[in-house]
Amino acid sequence: MDEQSRQPSPGPGQPIDAQLNRESWKIFQIMTEFVEGFERLAQIKPSVSIFGSARTAPDHPYYKLAEDIARALSDSGFSVVSGGGPGIMEAANKGAFAGRSPSIGLNIMLPHEQTGNAYQDIALNFRHFFSRKVMFVKYASAYVVLPGGFGTLDELAEILTLVQTGKSRRIPIILVHRPFWEGLIDWFKKVMVEEGTINAQDMDLFKVLDKPQEVVDAIFDHYDKRGFEPSPSEQEILLEL
Repeated sequence: MDEQSRQPSPGPGQPIDAQLNRESWKIFQIMTEFVEGFERLAQIKPSVSIFGSARTAPDHPYYKLAEDIARALSDSGFSVVSGGGPGIMEAANKGAFAGRSPSIGLNIMLPHEQTGNAYQDIALNFRHFFSRKVMFVKYASAYVVLPGGFGTLDELAEILTLVQTGKSRRIPIILVHRPFWEGLIDWFKKVMVEEGTINAQDMDLFKVLDKPQEVVDAIFDHYDKRGFEPSPSEQEILLEL
Protein backbone atom coordinates (compact mmCIF):
# COMPACT_ATOMS: atom_id res chain seq x y z
CA MET A 1 0.00 0.00 0.00
CA ASP A 2 1.54 3.37 -1.00
CA GLU A 3 1.79 6.34 1.34
CA GLN A 4 -1.07 8.25 -0.29
CA SER A 5 -3.59 5.41 0.00
CA ARG A 6 -2.72 5.01 3.70
CA GLN A 7 -3.72 8.58 4.53
CA PRO A 8 -6.78 8.72 6.82
CA SER A 9 -10.05 10.13 5.48
CA PRO A 10 -10.46 13.80 6.28
CA GLY A 11 -12.46 14.44 9.42
CA PRO A 12 -15.16 17.07 9.91
CA GLY A 13 -13.96 20.46 8.92
CA GLN A 14 -14.73 23.71 7.23
CA PRO A 15 -15.58 22.34 3.72
CA ILE A 16 -18.20 19.97 5.14
CA ASP A 17 -19.58 22.66 7.45
CA ALA A 18 -19.92 25.03 4.50
CA GLN A 19 -21.76 22.38 2.50
CA LEU A 20 -24.16 21.72 5.37
CA ASN A 21 -24.84 25.44 5.68
CA ARG A 22 -25.72 25.59 1.99
CA GLU A 23 -28.01 22.57 2.29
CA SER A 24 -29.74 24.14 5.30
CA TRP A 25 -30.43 27.32 3.37
CA LYS A 26 -31.78 25.22 0.49
CA ILE A 27 -34.40 23.80 2.88
CA PHE A 28 -35.59 27.34 3.59
CA GLN A 29 -35.76 28.04 -0.17
CA ILE A 30 -37.93 24.96 -0.64
CA MET A 31 -40.18 25.96 2.27
CA THR A 32 -40.58 29.42 0.73
CA GLU A 33 -41.67 27.89 -2.59
CA PHE A 34 -44.29 25.76 -0.87
CA VAL A 35 -45.65 28.57 1.30
CA GLU A 36 -45.90 31.06 -1.58
CA GLY A 37 -47.47 28.42 -3.81
CA PHE A 38 -50.09 27.44 -1.24
CA GLU A 39 -50.96 31.05 -0.45
CA ARG A 40 -51.32 32.20 -4.05
CA LEU A 41 -52.98 29.12 -5.54
CA ALA A 42 -55.58 28.36 -2.87
CA GLN A 43 -57.80 30.97 -4.55
CA ILE A 44 -57.82 29.44 -8.05
CA LYS A 45 -60.20 26.48 -7.56
CA PRO A 46 -61.54 24.84 -9.63
CA SER A 47 -58.51 24.55 -11.88
CA VAL A 48 -57.15 22.35 -14.65
CA SER A 49 -53.45 21.66 -15.16
CA ILE A 50 -52.38 21.48 -18.83
CA PHE A 51 -49.14 19.91 -20.05
CA GLY A 52 -47.36 19.58 -23.38
CA SER A 53 -44.15 20.23 -25.23
CA ALA A 54 -42.21 23.45 -24.73
CA ARG A 55 -40.89 23.00 -28.29
CA THR A 56 -44.23 23.32 -30.10
CA ALA A 57 -44.19 26.32 -32.44
CA PRO A 58 -47.08 28.82 -32.47
CA ASP A 59 -48.00 27.79 -36.03
CA HIS A 60 -48.28 24.09 -35.14
CA PRO A 61 -51.77 22.51 -34.92
CA TYR A 62 -51.02 21.33 -31.37
CA TYR A 63 -50.52 24.94 -30.26
CA LYS A 64 -53.93 25.95 -31.59
CA LEU A 65 -55.50 22.85 -30.06
CA ALA A 66 -54.05 23.68 -26.63
CA GLU A 67 -55.14 27.31 -26.93
CA ASP A 68 -58.70 26.31 -27.84
CA ILE A 69 -58.91 23.80 -24.97
CA ALA A 70 -57.65 26.37 -22.47
CA ARG A 71 -60.05 29.03 -23.72
CA ALA A 72 -62.99 26.60 -23.48
CA LEU A 73 -61.97 25.63 -19.94
CA SER A 74 -61.46 29.24 -18.90
CA ASP A 75 -64.84 30.31 -20.25
CA SER A 76 -66.39 27.35 -18.43
CA GLY A 77 -65.10 28.62 -15.10
CA PHE A 78 -61.80 26.74 -14.69
CA SER A 79 -58.54 28.44 -13.86
CA VAL A 80 -55.86 27.07 -16.16
CA VAL A 81 -52.43 26.11 -14.84
CA SER A 82 -49.45 25.49 -17.11
CA GLY A 83 -45.69 25.36 -16.74
CA GLY A 84 -45.46 29.01 -17.74
CA GLY A 85 -42.98 28.51 -20.58
CA PRO A 86 -43.18 28.45 -24.38
CA GLY A 87 -44.89 25.96 -26.70
CA ILE A 88 -47.98 24.18 -25.40
CA MET A 89 -47.53 25.94 -22.05
CA GLU A 90 -47.76 29.33 -23.73
CA ALA A 91 -50.77 28.21 -25.76
CA ALA A 92 -52.56 27.08 -22.60
CA ASN A 93 -51.85 30.35 -20.80
CA LYS A 94 -52.79 32.36 -23.89
CA GLY A 95 -56.16 30.63 -24.26
CA ALA A 96 -56.95 31.05 -20.57
CA PHE A 97 -55.75 34.66 -20.55
CA ALA A 98 -58.31 35.47 -23.25
CA GLY A 99 -61.07 33.71 -21.29
CA ARG A 100 -63.04 34.49 -18.13
CA SER A 101 -60.88 32.67 -15.57
CA PRO A 102 -57.30 33.15 -14.34
CA SER A 103 -54.26 31.98 -16.26
CA ILE A 104 -51.52 30.62 -13.99
CA GLY A 105 -47.90 29.85 -14.86
CA LEU A 106 -45.68 27.69 -12.65
CA ASN A 107 -42.35 28.73 -14.11
CA ILE A 108 -39.20 26.66 -13.58
CA MET A 109 -35.81 28.34 -13.53
CA LEU A 110 -33.60 26.48 -16.06
CA PRO A 111 -30.12 27.38 -17.33
CA HIS A 112 -30.88 27.46 -21.05
CA GLU A 113 -34.41 26.52 -22.02
CA GLN A 114 -37.41 28.12 -20.38
CA THR A 115 -38.48 31.74 -20.25
CA GLY A 116 -41.88 32.79 -18.94
CA ASN A 117 -44.61 33.60 -21.43
CA ALA A 118 -46.59 36.83 -21.40
CA TYR A 119 -50.04 35.37 -20.69
CA GLN A 120 -50.03 34.81 -16.94
CA ASP A 121 -52.40 36.44 -14.44
CA ILE A 122 -50.51 34.65 -11.67
CA ALA A 123 -46.85 33.76 -12.18
CA LEU A 124 -44.85 31.70 -9.70
CA ASN A 125 -41.16 30.90 -10.10
CA PHE A 126 -39.63 27.65 -8.87
CA ARG A 127 -36.06 26.43 -8.54
CA HIS A 128 -37.10 22.89 -7.66
CA PHE A 129 -39.12 20.56 -9.88
CA PHE A 130 -40.57 18.61 -6.96
CA SER A 131 -42.16 21.60 -5.22
CA ARG A 132 -43.54 22.75 -8.57
CA LYS A 133 -45.02 19.28 -9.15
CA VAL A 134 -46.93 19.49 -5.88
CA MET A 135 -48.53 22.74 -7.03
CA PHE A 136 -49.69 21.14 -10.28
CA VAL A 137 -51.50 18.42 -8.31
CA LYS A 138 -52.63 20.15 -5.13
CA TYR A 139 -55.46 22.28 -6.53
CA ALA A 140 -56.13 20.47 -9.83
CA SER A 141 -59.62 19.28 -10.67
CA ALA A 142 -58.26 17.64 -13.84
CA TYR A 143 -55.09 17.00 -15.83
CA VAL A 144 -55.06 17.63 -19.59
CA VAL A 145 -51.99 16.24 -21.35
CA LEU A 146 -51.16 17.21 -24.92
CA PRO A 147 -48.29 15.84 -27.03
CA GLY A 148 -44.94 16.43 -25.36
CA GLY A 149 -41.55 15.04 -24.44
CA PHE A 150 -39.93 13.60 -21.34
CA GLY A 151 -41.18 16.38 -19.06
CA THR A 152 -44.76 15.80 -20.21
CA LEU A 153 -44.42 12.05 -19.70
CA ASP A 154 -42.97 12.72 -16.26
CA GLU A 155 -46.03 14.76 -15.24
CA LEU A 156 -48.37 12.12 -16.70
CA ALA A 157 -46.62 9.29 -14.84
CA GLU A 158 -46.68 11.37 -11.64
CA ILE A 159 -50.45 11.88 -11.57
CA LEU A 160 -51.19 8.31 -12.70
CA THR A 161 -49.01 6.99 -9.87
CA LEU A 162 -50.55 9.29 -7.26
CA VAL A 163 -54.10 8.31 -8.21
CA GLN A 164 -53.26 4.61 -8.63
CA THR A 165 -51.67 4.43 -5.17
CA GLY A 166 -54.36 6.51 -3.45
CA LYS A 167 -52.02 9.40 -2.70
CA SER A 168 -54.24 11.78 -4.67
CA ARG A 169 -57.97 11.90 -5.21
CA ARG A 170 -59.39 10.51 -8.44
CA ILE A 171 -59.52 13.29 -11.03
CA PRO A 172 -60.00 13.24 -14.82
CA ILE A 173 -56.72 12.57 -16.61
CA ILE A 174 -57.19 13.35 -20.29
CA LEU A 175 -54.71 12.62 -23.07
CA VAL A 176 -55.39 14.79 -26.11
CA HIS A 177 -54.87 13.75 -29.75
CA ARG A 178 -55.22 10.00 -30.08
CA PRO A 179 -52.70 9.48 -32.94
CA PHE A 180 -49.88 10.79 -30.72
CA TRP A 181 -50.72 8.56 -27.73
CA GLU A 182 -51.84 5.33 -29.45
CA GLY A 183 -48.41 3.69 -29.47
CA LEU A 184 -47.89 4.34 -25.75
CA ILE A 185 -51.36 3.11 -24.86
CA ASP A 186 -50.87 -0.05 -26.92
CA TRP A 187 -47.62 -0.65 -25.03
CA PHE A 188 -49.44 -0.19 -21.71
CA LYS A 189 -51.98 -2.85 -22.77
CA LYS A 190 -49.72 -5.34 -24.56
CA VAL A 191 -46.69 -5.15 -22.30
CA MET A 192 -47.42 -3.65 -18.89
CA VAL A 193 -50.85 -5.25 -18.39
CA GLU A 194 -49.70 -8.56 -19.87
CA GLU A 195 -46.56 -8.56 -17.70
CA GLY A 196 -48.65 -7.73 -14.64
CA THR A 197 -46.79 -4.49 -13.81
CA ILE A 198 -50.13 -2.66 -13.90
CA ASN A 199 -53.69 -3.96 -13.63
CA ALA A 200 -56.16 -3.90 -16.50
CA GLN A 201 -58.31 -1.55 -14.38
CA ASP A 202 -55.47 0.99 -14.36
CA MET A 203 -56.26 1.69 -18.01
CA ASP A 204 -59.46 3.35 -16.75
CA LEU A 205 -57.45 6.03 -14.92
CA PHE A 206 -57.30 8.12 -18.10
CA LYS A 207 -59.29 9.01 -21.22
CA VAL A 208 -58.09 9.81 -24.74
CA LEU A 209 -59.97 12.64 -26.47
CA ASP A 210 -59.45 14.88 -29.47
CA LYS A 211 -61.66 17.98 -29.36
CA PRO A 212 -61.77 20.91 -26.92
CA GLN A 213 -65.47 20.52 -26.07
CA GLU A 214 -64.97 16.80 -25.43
CA VAL A 215 -62.36 17.71 -22.83
CA VAL A 216 -64.67 20.19 -21.09
CA ASP A 217 -67.61 17.76 -21.17
CA ALA A 218 -65.53 14.89 -19.76
CA ILE A 219 -64.47 17.00 -16.79
CA PHE A 220 -68.02 18.16 -16.06
CA ASP A 221 -69.31 14.58 -16.43
CA HIS A 222 -66.81 13.38 -13.83
CA TYR A 223 -68.04 15.92 -11.29
CA ASP A 224 -71.70 15.86 -12.27
CA LYS A 225 -72.98 14.20 -9.08
CA ARG A 226 -70.42 15.38 -6.55
CA GLY A 227 -69.17 18.94 -7.20
CA PHE A 228 -65.62 20.15 -7.55
CA GLU A 229 -64.74 20.53 -3.87
CA PRO A 230 -62.83 17.55 -2.41
CA SER A 231 -64.76 15.40 0.04
CA PRO A 232 -63.51 15.28 3.67
CA SER A 233 -61.63 12.05 2.97
CA GLU A 234 -60.09 13.57 -0.18
CA GLN A 235 -59.09 16.64 1.81
CA GLU A 236 -57.12 14.37 4.13
CA ILE A 237 -55.34 12.83 1.13
CA LEU A 238 -54.50 16.25 -0.31
CA LEU A 239 -53.06 17.40 3.02
CA GLU A 240 -50.41 14.70 2.62
CA LEU A 241 -49.18 16.13 -0.70
